[in-house]
Amino acid sequence: MPKRILIGTVVSDKTDKTVTVLVERKVKHPLYGKIIRRSKKYHAHDEENVYKTGEQVRIEETKPISKTKTWIVKDRLQAGSTAAVEADI
Repeated sequence: MPKRILIGTVVSDKTDKTVTVLVERKVKHPLYGKIIRRSKKYHAHDEENVYKTGEQVRIEETKPISKTKTWIVKDRLQAGSTAAVEADI
């Protein structure tokens, strides 16, 4: 059985060796036909803590690593949009 691969945005990198990835998908409403967005958060394993908030990443399904982690981050697709702000004093 092939492993599922999803693309999402890192929304949290606070925990050690773990990132929270928000995956959005667009589905058609069954009655009204309007395209609506559905989202879900996944906990993914990040061994070296290299992925930061705002980056777009690809995650792959794997065997359970912990109670909530069954995904691993494969690679970075796009750098984060959160830029560091420097203040001139």
